[in-house]
Amino acid sequence: MSFWKEEVELMERSQLESLQLDRLRRTLVQAQKAPHYRRVFQEKRLTPDSIRSLADLADWPFTTKEDLRSGPPEDFLAVPQDQVVRLHVSSGTTGTPTAIYHTQSDLKGWADLVARCLCMVGVTPADVFQNMVGYGLFTGGLGLHYGAELLGATVIPAGTGNSRRQINLMKQFKTTVIHIIPSYALTLIEKMAEARVDPHRDLHLRIAVVGAEPHSEGARRRIEEAYGLLAANCYGLSEMNGPGVAFECPYQTGLHLWEDHYILEIVDPKTLEPLPPGQVGEVVLTTLCREAMPLIRYRTRDLAMIMPEPCPCGRTHRRLSRIQGRTDDMLILKGVNIFPMQIERVLMDLPEAGSNYLIFLDKDGPLDVMTIQVEMGPPLLDQGPDEIPRAAARIAQHLRDEILISPRVQLVEPGTLPASEGKAVRVLDRRGTGLD
Repeated sequence: MSFWKEEVELMERSQLESLQLDRLRRTLVQAQKAPHYRRVFQEKRLTPDSIRSLADLADWPFTTKEDLRSGPPEDFLAVPQDQVVRLHVSSGTTGTPTAIYHTQSDLKGWADLVARCLCMVGVTPADVFQNMVGYGLFTGGLGLHYGAELLGATVIPAGTGNSRRQINLMKQFKTTVIHIIPSYALTLIEKMAEARVDPHRDLHLRIAVVGAEPHSEGARRRIEEAYGLLAANCYGLSEMNGPGVAFECPYQTGLHLWEDHYILEIVDPKTLEPLPPGQVGEVVLTTLCREAMPLIRYRTRDLAMIMPEPCPCGRTHRRLSRIQGRTDDMLILKGVNIFPMQIERVLMDLPEAGSNYLIFLDKDGPLDVMTIQVEMGPPLLDQGPDEIPRAAARIAQHLRDEILISPRVQLVEPGTLPASEGKAVRVLDRRGTGLD
């Protein structure tokens, strides 16, 4: 088992919580330098010296995505502009992108956290790390890049797209670790088959870092089996730096969230009441080491739970479950709440279903209708056309058992649906658009 900072990763809980309390007080002092928090603290009559324990944080207001968007970006800036050395923005997939500022110290701490994550999963200076996600405003590329360099690995800044080039780079430079979006990892498997490249025979891959979008355990298993490697789940969000907030160890029993840098809460997304370990709720995070833009009780909209059992690796930082979805991803059909991740979990467990799928929401008169187009998996391709409708019916039944409504399932040839090289678009809501 490898450790980047063993004394921190194995810190006793009481010592870790004492460190959190000290850093929380300093963070609140820093946060009130930002116009937004200065106003909020004054209105609520809150002062940093009122924090006597970590439990006192529950009396402080949440910060939301809407707060970040409601005023000028510098409303959350807690340092003079001339101390800012980099600006990132969120992907903006659910609205206006939000700006995140970094000082030199912020970037150093971020790279150190990513190096800790990579070291934990087994990346070493002897590895060749091919970074296959976007650079620029998206935090994933640069975040993993600088962390891998700090660890000492050889980094190939490949960026996104151009699958043939990605495959050639892997072969030429004997890439051993890749950072890749899970939906693109599944697409790339098909591209390798077209190029007659067998990942087990022709490549040297042993670890994949997968993140940037929720994915099911079934999707992870497909990636691991196809490439012959360990796929480690990476969790992060731009507002908290980016990747490196939490990461799996080789035991893959949840994501270790680095509590020396963040305070973790799980709350009911409707009542905002705290939830105990083992119950799924909204992830709420408070930064503890950020200079330029500290965030207090930030509602991430991500749904997960705290894993109550200790991890066999011995690390004391609490673990998050796999992200179950997002509060703003929820679909409501016929009075039933459905998350797209539920659909993926079912499809990835069925060999008749391929790796690419698309969910359509339409109107049939006054009724909402869900149609799921799924590319056929290899076992189904070897059978006759009469088996296709029977397979579609089986898939529809499995989905009904999970989501409690009966979707229309259409099985299509591989390569029919658009293959994304960035975050996959899985839902097309055409209700009220006239595009059905």
